[in-house]
Amino acid sequence: MGEKALEYDKVEKILYVVIAAVGVPVNLVAIVILSRGKCGLSTCTTRYLVAMAAADLLVAITDVILVQIRYHYFNRSFLSITPVCSVIEVLQFAATDCSVWFTVTFTFDRFVAICCQKLKTKYCSGKTAAVVLATAGVLLCLKNIPRYFTKEPRTIIDNVPWFCRQVESYFTDPGWVAFDWIDTVLTPFLPFTVILLFNALTVRHILVASRVRKGLRGDSKGENHSDPEMESRRRSVVLLFTISGSFILLWLTLVVSFVYYQVTGIGNDMNDSQYIFLCVGYLLRNLSCCTNTFIYAVTQSRFRDQMKSAVKYPLTSVLRLINKSVP
Repeated sequence: MGEKALEYDKVEKILYVVIAAVGVPVNLVAIVILSRGKCGLSTCTTRYLVAMAAADLLVAITDVILVQIRYHYFNRSFLSITPVCSVIEVLQFAATDCSVWFTVTFTFDRFVAICCQKLKTKYCSGKTAAVVLATAGVLLCLKNIPRYFTKEPRTIIDNVPWFCRQVESYFTDPGWVAFDWIDTVLTPFLPFTVILLFNALTVRHILVASRVRKGLRGDSKGENHSDPEMESRRRSVVLLFTISGSFILLWLTLVVSFVYYQVTGIGNDMNDSQYIFLCVGYLLRNLSCCTNTFIYAVTQSRFRDQMKSAVKYPLTSVLRLINKSVP
């Protein structure tokens, strides 16, 4: 590892602590506020957003704290024993998969709600959202269980296996090679494609519907009418596009690096610039576990109000206790 890579590692150590310090509390706040159901969102939308916040919280715990911070600060802790770090890797990938695919299911739900009026009544319900999320979560967890068996000890000290590395057969055995390819396709290439596709179809539908409604309401003749339905749809679209757009932007560097390394076949023989580019991709991917709460705060006025109330509550409670104690 060259000097540039070492310098980057020093910066990365600090950045991951910041991501953990932000990611855990903001996702907890989002879960609590959204679960109360006072943000003016439908039941199905609320359930998708709560599930996404829970998945992001798990990413912050498993990937950021138990993997990255452990690597940088506690490399020889109990967490580095081979069976333990093998379990952590399973949880890490399961949490990341859930975070990604819950975003996909939310995107599809909003596509149905906006573009498929006949299907909307049956599909866009709290019960359907619960079934979809539970099914996706279980399948993604089961999919990652085989990862536990891809690890072997890097060294054995006093009969204790330490650290994790890929078993050699992972790179040569047809079954493991197929598993790796399927895993790469499922996260993140297929979600990328699906999100872009449904967003494009949603935009197309909105543009067509907007022209039709303006024509029917006489807007094309210069008259100005308020349209509550279009305003509600606009808020829904803003939330959808900011969440999916943030996901695409923060995953883009990692996706590009995946494609580059697969095409060039570099493997582990990379120079400092290539190594830093890959690490930045992982850093931005992990940063995505912090962004959704800020998106809700920016795009949803009722979420902001609930957050302000949550911040004020401890202060007002303390002031009430002080006032009661003063004779």
